[in-house]
Amino acid sequence: MKIVTNAGNPYGLAFLIAAKYGKRVVEIEKLDNNDLQLQPMRHLPFVQLPCGQRIFGKDAGLRYLLGDTWEHSLRADELTEWLIAQFVPALSVLVTSGSRRDAALVTKLTGFTKKLEDCLKEGEYLSGNAPSTPDFILWSCLATETATKEVGSSENILNWHRKLSACPEIQEALSTFKDLTFSSLQSACKFGLGITPSSPADESPTTDAITLEELASAREAFVFQDIPQPKEARTVLPRKGERNILITSALPYVNNVPHLGNIIGCVLSADIFARYSRLCGYNTLFICGTDEYGTATETKAIAEKMTPQEICDKYFEIHNSIYRWFGIGFDYFGRTTTVEQTKIVQQMFNELYDAGYVETESVAQLLCQKCQRYLADRFVEGTCPHPGCGYEDARGDQCDSCGKLVNATELIKPRCKLCNATPVLRDSKQFFINLPKIEPKLREWFGTVENGWTHNARVITKSWLREGLRSRCITRDLKWGIPVPKEGFENKVFYVWFDAPIGYISITNKYTKEWKQWWQPQDGTNVALYQFMAKDNVPFHSVMFPATLLAINKGYTLVGHIMATEYLNYEDGKFSKSRGLGVFGNDAQDTGIPADVWRFYLACARPEGQDSSFSWNDLEARNNSELLNNLGNFINRALMFCEKNFGGVIPQIVLQEDDVVLLAQTNREYHEYVACMEKAKMRDAIKHILNISRHGNQFMQGTQPWVLVKGTDDQKTRAGTVIGLCANLTVLLATLIFPFMPDTARRIFKQANIAGNIINSSDARVKMWLKAGHKIGKPEPLFTKIDAARIEELKKKYGGQQFGNGDAPKAPEPVPGNLSLDELEVAITQQGEKVRQLKASAEKAIWQPEVERLLVLKKQLAELTGQPAAPAKDKKKKK
Repeated sequence: MKIVTNAGNPYGLAFLIAAKYGKRVVEIEKLDNNDLQLQPMRHLPFVQLPCGQRIFGKDAGLRYLLGDTWEHSLRADELTEWLIAQFVPALSVLVTSGSRRDAALVTKLTGFTKKLEDCLKEGEYLSGNAPSTPDFILWSCLATETATKEVGSSENILNWHRKLSACPEIQEALSTFKDLTFSSLQSACKFGLGITPSSPADESPTTDAITLEELASAREAFVFQDIPQPKEARTVLPRKGERNILITSALPYVNNVPHLGNIIGCVLSADIFARYSRLCGYNTLFICGTDEYGTATETKAIAEKMTPQEICDKYFEIHNSIYRWFGIGFDYFGRTTTVEQTKIVQQMFNELYDAGYVETESVAQLLCQKCQRYLADRFVEGTCPHPGCGYEDARGDQCDSCGKLVNATELIKPRCKLCNATPVLRDSKQFFINLPKIEPKLREWFGTVENGWTHNARVITKSWLREGLRSRCITRDLKWGIPVPKEGFENKVFYVWFDAPIGYISITNKYTKEWKQWWQPQDGTNVALYQFMAKDNVPFHSVMFPATLLAINKGYTLVGHIMATEYLNYEDGKFSKSRGLGVFGNDAQDTGIPADVWRFYLACARPEGQDSSFSWNDLEARNNSELLNNLGNFINRALMFCEKNFGGVIPQIVLQEDDVVLLAQTNREYHEYVACMEKAKMRDAIKHILNISRHGNQFMQGTQPWVLVKGTDDQKTRAGTVIGLCANLTVLLATLIFPFMPDTARRIFKQANIAGNIINSSDARVKMWLKAGHKIGKPEPLFTKIDAARIEELKKKYGGQQFGNGDAPKAPEPVPGNLSLDELEVAITQQGEKVRQLKASAEKAIWQPEVERLLVLKKQLAELTGQPAAPAKDKKKKK
């Protein structure tokens, strides 16, 4: 048995370590990458068995060398795949990049290192209490001093590294393998797996040995097949015996403009999945809308001097136009300020009440007698009650001076934010939903569906259940909301968290009068509900809303799949509209970058397992490397060659062995793509699309049809087969990219001169969609390069330098030191009003300097009058 590798390749060392642990007797054969023994599409290292068979693929080779006696866990397999696909490429680029280091990649590697640290907190080794394949890969890659420095000084990782370094198997393997370099690893990528230094995210496809069964299956499937064009019903309704999928996206609130994190966390992720589902022929309905009731709407209305309804109308149109530009394909985009919403919410409350799940409790609240209204937290200000603070403009939920949480009823000298009058404390009866009474049903249901949820959704829900559920208030003393339909509660409205999820039902009702077919399906009709959201919305969808539906017990559709993302940050910080930091939905339209490129990039950066960051450098690299040089290059080469050399007509296709290998490799990626999309793992699905185009580029480069077409008749026929095969792959690529980049896919279909295509999720194999004699359309480039200079312009524009009108906010005027008592009192009054107005409409970064100026004025007044002043914010570090 041999391990065939090139000198200095860290993966070759990992193979040898695995062989030592597995008690395998192996020879090491070191080859140059240009050695004629290697065939195209293969890569180093690989394992060669005595019978001559070769095992390609790093995970497969490592498992084989360890042997059957070594325990392989699912955790080890997942970590091995992650290290190969993500960690090693990122580390390799940084180690070999010299002084030209990509800041976004450094941030990414920091996140990867944190993941490794978390693994080592759970056991002695990465996947448990015994070393396994991920340990061998990581140790081999960190065997150079330069690489070790890149992962920082984590004590857990250093201890793990020292422990493994002392193992005799490691020492023995290292004595054979010396002078490890990442350039050796990169040079091996000529044959398949490797890293392209120009693009950290550019991961080449793995090529485990193709089996005879796969070859036979690929050859069998590649026959001409007419593409059925499904006729979509005018109104989508569930059908018995079919797969019915109901998709919702968390309802965006109407008090802001959505930023890129909001878009990928909810509506764009849901749209990608909906488009995939329709391609598969699943009976799919995708609905969403704006969440319009609640205190935040009233606050925004006051800040903009508009009525709540006017605010809702304004921001509904803003959201709607942004989503249209991004190509979000809702079946219906509605809103919650409708007659249907009021009717259904009140009806469901009455059913909940009649079922005995509603109770009444008295809640102490502040009442403004002048405004004749109870004050929500955001409508109360006063002196902070926390010792040592005394800040006079603390809000009813938090003090901006000391930073501590505040209960509105505990404020000293509270005042109404609307009229400045002093409110009084009054008890107010409110309705509560009795969650402890529903908890047993909820726990039982959760156990049947949690496997269809993302990991963070399961963790958050289990945390709520572990602590035990408490009764939750579902009504408030506000004016903007759905009225409570009970005597004595006429002046109250429902809490927004109670009514907003019911919006999914009422919006479906606006779409069709037959809404109950989706939300209360008849026996024999199965509806699978997929809900997309960011993690902060999980409890409302995993506990509150299901608890309501379970308590009513009227056969409502319950969520089976919660697809929750983590958070997308902007470069090294958070999105902030008031500070001009980050790209918001309306900003994306102004960049000149097509919506499809934004969709593709956001899907690549989707924070599926951990927080991720938007990076302009990463956007540039993915557009120029993955879209332009990989996907676009392959499609354009294939179709342009067909046009120039075959008159735009698909030539006769006579398959040879290499062609069938390409089909089998593509079928693997196609199958994995389907598996990822079924679980809404969109980032991984994109990798498989790009792997197909990489296979295609490598195939064209290896066969060189531009040379063959100038040769003998047999060589010309061979060139025709190559181009005919590649043209059919362009149809597959258009199909798979359609959920992510619908406009681009339509352009590819047009260039191929077909109406479209479908996905057969149960038979993910390449078919002959373009047969000999088919006339293609006019090939054109799909993507354009984004210049580095343009990226720098956009970085500056959205890096916090502009503030709405294009000017940075002015610093507060300095406080004069010689003001009289009267002048100080006037200045304090004016400055206090300025602070209150800013706090109602701007973020803390804008109004905090004005708060500091107000404190300086009050300090001067205290010095003149001899009275103690409210202390400024404590600058000491928190213990």
